[in-house]
Amino acid sequence: FRGIIMHLDVLVFSAHPDDAELSMGGTIAMLTKNNFKVGLIDLTKGELGTRGTAETRQREAFNAALVLKVALRENLEIPDGNIQINKENIQKVIMTIRKYRPEIIFAPYKNDRHPDHIDASNLVKRAFFYSGLHKIRTFDKEVPQNPFRPDKLFYFMQTYSFEPTFIVDISETFDLKMKAIACYETQFHNPKSMEPETFISRPEFLNYIRSRAEFFGFQIHKKYGEPFFSEEKIELDLLNILNKS
Repeated sequence: FRGIIMHLDVLVFSAHPDDAELSMGGTIAMLTKNNFKVGLIDLTKGELGTRGTAETRQREAFNAALVLKVALRENLEIPDGNIQINKENIQKVIMTIRKYRPEIIFAPYKNDRHPDHIDASNLVKRAFFYSGLHKIRTFDKEVPQNPFRPDKLFYFMQTYSFEPTFIVDISETFDLKMKAIACYETQFHNPKSMEPETFISRPEFLNYIRSRAEFFGFQIHKKYGEPFFSEEKIELDLLNILNKS
């Protein structure tokens, strides 16, 4: 007896609204532009953020999702600042994976400036593995879910850098990435805002986002790029490269 299934190609898990856009907004836009179904899953509402409120962040996240043309955006409502690796939270992520059955999952890299990003990485990794175990039972609207484990788990870069396993060319979608980021009006530089300045609200921060995209784009001989890490080896299709040359 099969549970309720809505197949997606990709699921992106992030700790807070705006993390996905900052880290891999260009890649998300590239995928949706090529008719792949992408879902964004925010673990928290970002209610501890210095600027804005949980309500404004939700509105901004919705607007950014429209810009990126994703198939869905959901919030698992885990408390901000308290992303615990416990049974309840693991089950929330497992249920989401089994419901949407993506081929690829993206999550924050395991080491970062923000502890929530580290916790989110560890939580998603556990759920990624456990979602394939038959003896872990979950239900979607009282209907049993079938075990399912995606093919790949990739990690995106946030504040701290790593040596990327691969870099995605986002030259054609970089402007969409920046447009999606601009939807978060409360979070980033706004000279009219009277709220306290934060690490990401300084005008230099958005310059850094552009410069980093240029840096990784240069490494693959493209204008803009986004870096990713894989703990497992990735096959290289030499024949496909040669056929394109």
